Amino acid sequence: MDPERERTGRHLKKGRKRRRTRNTLVGAAEARRARWNLEERQPEAKKARLSTVLFAENCEVTHDQLCELLKYAVLGKSSVPKPSWCQLFHQNHLNNVVVFVLQGMSQLHFYRFYLEFGFLRKAFRHKFRLPPPSSNFLADITGLQKKQITGDLSKMVEGSLPSASSKVSINLQNDPIIQKYGSKKVGLTRCLLTKEEMKTFHFPLQGFPDCENFVPTKCNGSVTDNSPLFGLDCEMCLTSKGRELTRISLVAEGGCCVMDELVKPDNKILDYLTSFSGITKKILNPVTTKLKDVQRHLKALLPPDAVLVGHSLDLDLRALKMIHPYVIDTSLLYVREQGRRFKLKFLAKAVLGKDIQCPDRLGHDATEDARTTLELARYFLKYGPRKIAELNLEALASHQELLAADQELRNTAEIVYQPNTSVLECLDLMGQKLLFLTQEAETSELCSARNCQTIKCLSNKEVLEQARVEIPLFPFSIVQFSFEPFSPSLTEEMNKRMRIKWTEMSTIYAGPFSKTCNLRALKRLFKSFGPIRSMTLVLETHQPHLCIQYEVLEAAQLAIESLDGILVEGACIKVQRPVTELTLDCNTLVNELEQDSENRGTIYLSGVSETFKEHLLQQSNLFLGLEAVILPKDLKSGKQKRYCFLKFKTFGSAQRALNILKGKDWKLKGRHALTPRHLHAWLRGLPPESRRPPGVRVIPPPSEQQALQALKVDHPKIAAWRWGRKIGKLYHSLGPGTLCLILLPGTKSTHGSFSGLGLMGIKDEEESTTPNMCS
Repeated sequence: MDPERERTGRHLKKGRKRRRTRNTLVGAAEARRARWNLEERQPEAKKARLSTVLFAENCEVTHDQLCELLKYAVLGKSSVPKPSWCQLFHQNHLNNVVVFVLQGMSQLHFYRFYLEFGFLRKAFRHKFRLPPPSSNFLADITGLQKKQITGDLSKMVEGSLPSASSKVSINLQNDPIIQKYGSKKVGLTRCLLTKEEMKTFHFPLQGFPDCENFVPTKCNGSVTDNSPLFGLDCEMCLTSKGRELTRISLVAEGGCCVMDELVKPDNKILDYLTSFSGITKKILNPVTTKLKDVQRHLKALLPPDAVLVGHSLDLDLRALKMIHPYVIDTSLLYVREQGRRFKLKFLAKAVLGKDIQCPDRLGHDATEDARTTLELARYFLKYGPRKIAELNLEALASHQELLAADQELRNTAEIVYQPNTSVLECLDLMGQKLLFLTQEAETSELCSARNCQTIKCLSNKEVLEQARVEIPLFPFSIVQFSFEPFSPSLTEEMNKRMRIKWTEMSTIYAGPFSKTCNLRALKRLFKSFGPIRSMTLVLETHQPHLCIQYEVLEAAQLAIESLDGILVEGACIKVQRPVTELTLDCNTLVNELEQDSENRGTIYLSGVSETFKEHLLQQSNLFLGLEAVILPKDLKSGKQKRYCFLKFKTFGSAQRALNILKGKDWKLKGRHALTPRHLHAWLRGLPPESRRPPGVRVIPPPSEQQALQALKVDHPKIAAWRWGRKIGKLYHSLGPGTLCLILLPGTKSTHGSFSGLGLMGIKDEEESTTPNMCS
């Protein structure tokens, strides 16, 4: 055990003790770590990775779309449709999926405490907006709100279908057995297949072209209800000429086996079909009995009025290459709906209460099967069709088939996917469990799921400690931290102030200018840096100044960097942001925004034309590493705006492209991007009442002042700083190939709803190099 694991183990002993056997899980974790080490030694191997440009214009990902990705991460492209909103390459190289949920936080909290969330904003390149949360966020993202198909199928079926011994209300007149035989008891002769039925079900018959070499049993006596019954079962192998006989068992009416012979086929054996027949090469090697010996023996044993009983007896007679006129086929005697047939194993259990063809045996026991068919025929004759109908075999068989189908889905990689299958069901189909770590007070449908290992903790600290130990042991983990949110009124006030802050950061003051300055020329100058929302002439000063509010933060920053201290119309002007308590740390914030993992490698350009994209693609050889071109459009007119964002694989590629595009051939203005793309839609929704004249002071409400002064650990600002670092350490401990999501679900109250935020990445992922064009 490594030192960190040992320290964690000692620490856990101080809390609540849990004793669980985990040898198997630890072995799986060690194997997974060994695979990680192997991958580190083989860097050329493929790695799972996410596409760079993921989202539509508003960058919002619904809970259903998030569920799409999680299911695809579990099952892969062979079973599940690809996510509609992003691309996950080399899914089969994913080692784990870990979802961290920061309950009580939203997109607002992330940008209100942006500087405190240092690790999260730098580590995760892919960010997206989430809609406001529903009543059960976890159930939504895992698909548990949908109709369950196979999640706990055995319980569902057991609770809804009748057993053979239950008293249920059945319409017996619709039962196919009653419709064929009536409800009264019948004699033996009524159960015999007619010649027409034998023809329909491909029994060997005299005079038919495919039965020319078949041997008749010479049983042509008169059959009565007292004629003797003989149970027959044969086992076959596959030879160069098709199926041939390898064993025959004949059981008399009293249950005595009168014939049990191994038979050597005449042709070369290709497959012994051991799993069904139980016959192996070693068993058959010393056998000298041939088919003609068996035919001769059988003819001698059977009396003239013998009735053969079997299950799918036509196959046995064809293997024997014999013709017999009097047969009872239990697969047809116990009539089923729509021409289907019950299996012998099922009838033995449902009617006789006995288990045959047990999986722990090698193949079927022909004598046991022959005896079972005989008992089924005697049961039918003794109790009559009504008793059989009351067993409700169709419902019982449907029950068993559903269970068998469920088990088959669990054991196979080729899974039949249902659109409303949940993440838990996907894991169940792969034979895997989900780990769910949460606090005691939290409730979720996940807690009651059959294949979910739920560990409830007393605090976020204990959740973190358990996560360090448990995450490596599970292929899929959900770790939920719970934080006390601001009051609804305070949250709404914080929302308004955050929007104002972004507005003020996108606003500049420039001047002084002469009283005879050319305002039209000045507007063209400032507009060259980006789209202007408003431009106002300030006359409160000795000389005129301009107040310009830009639509995007990059334009304001570019104007400051380009014009501050420059001579404009004969005057040296100063360009700066308004100074308020909301912009005091704007220089630090701008620097950190530029280092944001989503902005690294992205450049902002102003002055682009409608044909810019075509020109860019024509000279794409100049822009190595270009991954995406993002072309914003005007929401009203639909026209392309005169600025864009280019996303590159590396910061170096972006810097080289920026130098080229600002040169004399392109004559564009630009800089490195500052605003994460998903944030644009939020900032565009700035309501007029939340704006204020730049420079007007906003005093924080006393309740927040007191909370900040108290520095309570549950305060979101403090929690953002502390838990951002703690999750960062936990993330670094994850193995390569781990798909990690950080979800801030959003908040909802009577005062309104606030969107959530998602951050996503794959540990040590390779970045995409395929350019995308987005508008």
